[in-house]
Amino acid sequence: MRTLAGTVGRGSETDTTKTGGRFDRGEQDGEVLYAPEARSKNLPPMEYADMPEPLPLRKVLGPSVILAGVGVGSGEYILWPYITTNAGLGFLWLAVIGVTLQYFLNMEIERYTLATGETAIVGFARYWKPWGLVFCVGAIVPNIWPGWGTAGATTFTYLVGGNPTTVAIIVCIAIAVALTTSPVVYKALETAEFFKVGLTIVFLAIAIIAAIDISAWGDLSDNASNFGTLPTDDVAIAVLLAGLVFAGAGGANNLVQSNWIREKGFGMGKYVPKIQSPLTGEPEPQPSTGTMMKQDEENIKRFKGWWKVANKEQLVSFWAICLASIITFSVLAYSTVGVGANLSDSPDFDFIKGQGEILKDVVGPWFGTFFWIFGTVSLMLVALGVVDYVGRLVADALKTLHLRDNTKWSESKIYAAVVWLMCTAGVCVLLSGMDQPLVLLVLAACLNGIVMFVYSVLLVKLNRSGLPAAIRVRGARLGVMLFCILFYGFFAGWYVIAQMGELF
Repeated sequence: MRTLAGTVGRGSETDTTKTGGRFDRGEQDGEVLYAPEARSKNLPPMEYADMPEPLPLRKVLGPSVILAGVGVGSGEYILWPYITTNAGLGFLWLAVIGVTLQYFLNMEIERYTLATGETAIVGFARYWKPWGLVFCVGAIVPNIWPGWGTAGATTFTYLVGGNPTTVAIIVCIAIAVALTTSPVVYKALETAEFFKVGLTIVFLAIAIIAAIDISAWGDLSDNASNFGTLPTDDVAIAVLLAGLVFAGAGGANNLVQSNWIREKGFGMGKYVPKIQSPLTGEPEPQPSTGTMMKQDEENIKRFKGWWKVANKEQLVSFWAICLASIITFSVLAYSTVGVGANLSDSPDFDFIKGQGEILKDVVGPWFGTFFWIFGTVSLMLVALGVVDYVGRLVADALKTLHLRDNTKWSESKIYAAVVWLMCTAGVCVLLSGMDQPLVLLVLAACLNGIVMFVYSVLLVKLNRSGLPAAIRVRGARLGVMLFCILFYGFFAGWYVIAQMGELF
């Protein structure tokens, strides 16, 4: 068996036939060398290798926990409770759809990486090279606004006082240091997000037992009568789109599921070097192009095994946790704050402060304090995960597509540079006076919604024509992906039209 590091580029045009930007199956000593499905006009062709044996669920938990850890924050803790206190519980059906669509999006992102070890973005670039730069911009621009760190800093000041901007600047610097001094970045991030998800489960359990009136759960039935309608009379379209995007992870964050599962060793990701700290680790300079799984009965069987366990990991770690969080936090707000309480006239952070004060009165001082402690830890760890995923996405795209032959800039060094760039830019944004957390979060979410529409289209193309017939997306899952295109296209288009209307 030959791996990526030792064989990519070994063949020449004497043993392959290049037609229309693709390499046909060439043979050397009777062995199939290149996968014809992987376009090679912009990148080297993919060689074949054996799919590793699938592992049990307990050994692969992690990537979707990170995604849930990064996801459970602005949407679950802030936006959906805010929507609920303005429009009631009857519109949570939108959140259910949002999380469920992200589950299917994530699995199509994983499908390509399981089969090739290559990220979805690099797969897009096999069709059009600038897609790599497009998604670098699509990751940096929506997330350069430090909304999560500022939000966590603000809840921290509810606990101990102080200036939120100063605390947020310290958070930005601490994130950069943490992500660039960990020997293996993925392991550090996984540990942090496992802790965050565990804390989330503890908080939700206590909230259900101690704070939520049983009768409030019955009002979830309003979703049946409201299904298909939108709360546009009570909630601005920008806030609604933000809630839909952040019902789960959202934006380019979902695309980095490719990076996280291969760091964990899912499928053909076994053959890809890990990102390590350029300060304390041993970074690998190889660009992370893929290796296609061999197309024989045994390897297809192994792929199906990986596909099964990956679906379970995503369902348990991401879909269930995100949905339970949205529903419970929303019912908590509904049960304790009510509808139309006017904690704030706009989605600023006075809403979270007011909710904490009401929780102190309704449940007890300890619970309002716990609510703010959870918000502080949760939102700061979201900020950590966001900076990591932007750095990971940009480093992979730049190294693989544009710096393949550069021996100075390894993927790990590019990652560290992007992390410091993001955190430095965040500090500059805060010093400029843009320090309202909810304004920053809604801006990030709306821009991310446009990104989601674009890659939904590209994923259908990639997983229909970029993979062998036996493992392509088809049937019901293809139908869901087409619905994703319509869903995100509708709301992103609505937001753009609404913004243009305000300008003109």
